[in-house]
Amino acid sequence: MSPRTRARVTGVVYLLFFLTVIIGTVLSPATSGLTGGLADAAATARSITEHEGAYRLAWALTLLSTAFYVALMALFYQLFKPVSRTFALLAAFFGLVGCAVTALQSLFQIAPLVVLSGNGYLSAFDAKQLQALALVFLNLNVQLGYIALVFFGGFQLALGYLIFRSTFLPRIIGVLIAVAGAGWLTFLSPPLANNLLTVLEVLGVVSELSLMLWLLVMGVNAQRWKEQAGAAGASGI
Repeated sequence: MSPRTRARVTGVVYLLFFLTVIIGTVLSPATSGLTGGLADAAATARSITEHEGAYRLAWALTLLSTAFYVALMALFYQLFKPVSRTFALLAAFFGLVGCAVTALQSLFQIAPLVVLSGNGYLSAFDAKQLQALALVFLNLNVQLGYIALVFFGGFQLALGYLIFRSTFLPRIIGVLIAVAGAGWLTFLSPPLANNLLTVLEVLGVVSELSLMLWLLVMGVNAQRWKEQAGAAGASGI
């Protein structure tokens, strides 16, 4: 696979990730991990049960988007290892840990449907207790989303460095990605991050959308990629 083709395949997978995340968030915004904690147990439970089909689809799209991001980690590693194998591995490590947390998050996302299913063994709890338990699972889902974003912040910092050091992609995209990554690290303090949420979301969308579109439309400078790959091979890094 030529460097330009590899870059465009990466862009296609990136686009699929974007689409599944956006559709899943529209279908069930409370499960995105970016809406903050929920408080009204009865209203939340009613919303889930009344829109169960959409909720299940949002859950399935969460798993699918995670799978696309895992594939993206492998593609990014192949694309950027000529720049620095160490930083490419570091980026992949942070990204894959973030994906693992997101996969765990999906368990808490689907748990409210189990709790509110009305199965006979749940008769040991009254309606309010089941609603409260469903809300606990959703709020844990949100907290896991914060943890995942911290690891994705580490991934974007490493990726931004790789793009900045590369000679085959615009440096400004690397700067944008690194700044967005630093922003996601503010989720180490969720109250601070939630106060900055609009800014963080805009930075995240602009930076990742810029990278995705560049890879999809422009690819990479194949000659420079090959030169950097040759230099990396000669030096053994």
